Amino acid sequence: MNIQPGTFLESNPSLDDPNFERVFIFIAGNDGTGVTGLVINNASTRYLNELVEFKHSKAFRLYEGGPVQTDKLYFMHRRPDIIENGIPLIAGVYLGGNFKQVVEHLQDNTINTNDLKIFIGYCGWDAGQLEEEIKEGSWIIKDNDPETIFIL
Repeated sequence: MNIQPGTFLESNPSLDDPNFERVFIFIAGNDGTGVTGLVINNASTRYLNELVEFKHSKAFRLYEGGPVQTDKLYFMHRRPDIIENGIPLIAGVYLGGNFKQVVEHLQDNTINTNDLKIFIGYCGWDAGQLEEEIKEGSWIIKDNDPETIFIL
């Protein structure tokens, strides 16, 4: 089994890990040494403008992307026309890019929650680890539309 970017996972209700209770994860990368993903349905109580470096930006809800590197922001979007250098993941969905452009477009209201999700941290698994967890039944592979990322 080879988990590819664009795969959606749902945690098994019996999974005994508070980080992954009732979550949906979008797999964003698999480089052969490990898999990365973002929890797409765990809204944070924090907003972008609450972070010191973005105190002058608009209030924009952040999401808890996972327990790894929770001191960094990651984002997915559907606006390659106004955010440069994003990595295409699946039909019309991009990972990262020019964050300065994100902030500018938030300020002038040319991007919103329909096209952008910003995450604190991410999920990570070593090579073979996620596949083993799927075999054990911890995760359920789901068929979801890319729209799911922005509506959950």
